[in-house]
Amino acid sequence: MASSFGEWFRITSFGESHGPAVGVVIDGCPSGHKIDLERVAQALQRRRPGQSHLASPRRESDTVSCLSGLSDEYTLGSPITLIVHNENVKPQDYSDLQKVFRPSHADYTFQAKYGIRASSGGGRASARETIARVAAAAIAEQILEHLIPGFSVVAWVNQVKDIKARIKNPEAVTRDNVDATAMRCPDDTAQKSMQKLILDAKSKGDSVGGAIYCGIKNCPAGLGEPIFDKLEADLAKAMMSLPASKGFEIGSGFSSMLYYGSEHNDAFTMEGERVRTTTNHSGGIQGGISNGEYIYMQVAFKPVATIFKKQQTVDESGQVVHMKPKAGRHDPCVLPRAVPIVEAMATLVIMDHFLRQKAWESTRPPVMPS
Repeated sequence: MASSFGEWFRITSFGESHGPAVGVVIDGCPSGHKIDLERVAQALQRRRPGQSHLASPRRESDTVSCLSGLSDEYTLGSPITLIVHNENVKPQDYSDLQKVFRPSHADYTFQAKYGIRASSGGGRASARETIARVAAAAIAEQILEHLIPGFSVVAWVNQVKDIKARIKNPEAVTRDNVDATAMRCPDDTAQKSMQKLILDAKSKGDSVGGAIYCGIKNCPAGLGEPIFDKLEADLAKAMMSLPASKGFEIGSGFSSMLYYGSEHNDAFTMEGERVRTTTNHSGGIQGGISNGEYIYMQVAFKPVATIFKKQQTVDESGQVVHMKPKAGRHDPCVLPRAVPIVEAMATLVIMDHFLRQKAWESTRPPVMPS
């Protein structure tokens, strides 16, 4: 089972939703960087369940412990192991579903691939696995902030079903703006309508999906590869590896098909000694490589698969049955809690490519042929 991500900054996640613990091993972390574990704890608090009326009521403190890789708050260059113990495990909530394939869950596909599956909470397919990603990214973020002045990654809920936020200046949005409401949408009018829609779906035993916008500021030019490891390709892989993600676009995305080339091309100009673009339809990436402009993308998430309505399915013996969960603790909409997870995956990709680029630059001769 592939549970690792990244080449130079490589993370490996472990644990199941209703097992003893979940966590991550980080390999390739540079040595000598001071790490504040409180920031890791804060990042996990933004992701944890039970944080608002819009989230799963599962009660977990998500307290993180570091087992290796740090000494007196500094990275050693050896693998860093972070672990979070599961506290509010309730496998009995799934006792009536052990032999049933829940619609749009990973139950059937896990069984088809491995011949066995965790019957409680989805096991590895559960969003609880994303604790590993958020914890690892909280380490990477601190290093990137030290190495890249002004670096930041900020995401927010941009759409729920057919309700869209209107953000005039995305680059000015901060995490404080985003976290000002439980909805994690910096458009106050839109977020109120979004909350109402989610709570209405919840009251009916249903769920809704939407989209998250993510922006990366002050990413240096030169990150990414021109062929298979394009920066946007790795960002797409990262985002599409998230539970419930169903769509990805970067820059002008699907709307680019509506432009003429003369309208869509980003003209180059000079700002002091820096090459800039007058527009940013490319979303900060051209030819698979970052150009130094603001990188922005959107990730679409489907409605949560667990709903409290009667549905048709089949059981392990192939019999058609009808099911309705008797219990369970699930988000009626994943979007508010997915915001820090999207930020985490973007951070991990940039960290990995930053280290790859530095390694590449170290092999380059001081004077390149013209």
